[in-house]
Amino acid sequence: MATTLSAETREKLMKVSTATLCTALFKVGLKNQFIQDVHPLSEKPANMVGQAYTLRYIPAREDLNPISVFQDPAHPQRVGVEEIPPGHVMVIDSRKDPRAASAGSILVTRMMKRGVAGVVTDGGFRDAPEIGQLEMPCYHNRPSAPTNLTLHQAIELNGPIGCGDVAVFPGDVIVGDREGVVVIPLHVVEDIAEEAHQMTAFEDFVTEQVNAGEAVIGLYPATSEKAQADFAAWRKRTGR
Repeated sequence: MATTLSAETREKLMKVSTATLCTALFKVGLKNQFIQDVHPLSEKPANMVGQAYTLRYIPAREDLNPISVFQDPAHPQRVGVEEIPPGHVMVIDSRKDPRAASAGSILVTRMMKRGVAGVVTDGGFRDAPEIGQLEMPCYHNRPSAPTNLTLHQAIELNGPIGCGDVAVFPGDVIVGDREGVVVIPLHVVEDIAEEAHQMTAFEDFVTEQVNAGEAVIGLYPATSEKAQADFAAWRKRTGR
């Protein structure tokens, strides 16, 4: 089984929506892959696509989590920022609690400069306006000014986590668009990407037909012979 995302599959995932991916995942029995209550800080021109590198927080315990912990070069948050491979997505388990920040603009900027594909947290970011202006896609619940130390204690890197009620394993494929973020297990990603690619072509055809005044019955799904023939002709004409 492949352990890395291929360039061909990545390219397909750049051109499909999270909604379409969720439907493709549903067809193979995966119903809970869309991260809940996570939103883009700002719209980006292209999808976020990359394999997951994870950071897990637990509730902070005051005697173990003073501000001096950041002086430790082995602090998991700092280590993760420097170790996440280029092209990966940092996915942070902040226990769905945005009252304290998962990270701020300096750490997120550092990851962007290292070639990271994006950052996702089910908590919040501080410096959210600045992060929103970065080229790298970032997703969170809502802005949060307090440092993560007030509520969260960084405990583990690159292990299984929960993010927005979705299980995320290191190496899973993360796709984000203007609606949100979906998690695709690596072992099915090639099939899911191809299915979504085909679905997108069909839905583009249907959208054209509906805009031209066609009814959806028999067209969506294409149960009529006319719709099937029209779609085949459309694909030949458009090269899709």
